[in-house]
Amino acid sequence: MNLKNFSIFLIYSILVFSYSKVMAYEETQYKILQKTSIYEIRDYPDRLAVQTTNYDGNSSFRKLFNYISGKNKSNEKIQMTTPVTEVEKEGYMTMQFYLPSKFNKGNAPNPSRPDVQIVIIEGGHYAVIRYSGRASESNFIKHKKILEEELKKNNILILSPAIKATYDGPFTLPMKRRNEAMFLVNRK
Repeated sequence: MNLKNFSIFLIYSILVFSYSKVMAYEETQYKILQKTSIYEIRDYPDRLAVQTTNYDGNSSFRKLFNYISGKNKSNEKIQMTTPVTEVEKEGYMTMQFYLPSKFNKGNAPNPSRPDVQIVIIEGGHYAVIRYSGRASESNFIKHKKILEEELKKNNILILSPAIKATYDGPFTLPMKRRNEAMFLVNRK
């Protein structure tokens, strides 16, 4: 881990740890449609999120954390939810924090930064593989490949890039962490 990555990890750890007293872990609701020994297919509704894309090397997590900490146009603090997701779009990583269910497009505080947006994440059927351990890129890639191979074996069409979902902060023991790799799929 280089110094820059360590610094980002340290800032992330401090922010999450300091915010943990007010952190609510509302989770995006879904229905399980199919379950195998390796993955499950879930039906998600449309979800409201705040997102940013990392074009300039600045921390996406920090930008989104600042938004929910009250650095938005309403100065409103927003409880953290799970998961935090990341997906590659056009060669750049986009990170999303899902907003609590009390918010909709009309009442969500507007971001104060132009590089942070309120978006609706498309609902649909998502194939998901769950794994523990560190939320490292190598662990994600390993499980993404396992999921992708299983979906191809079962003739399930993948409709999106892989999505990385993390549920726990950095102080959770690795064997207790919940991480997921997921794809939007066409379930026949």
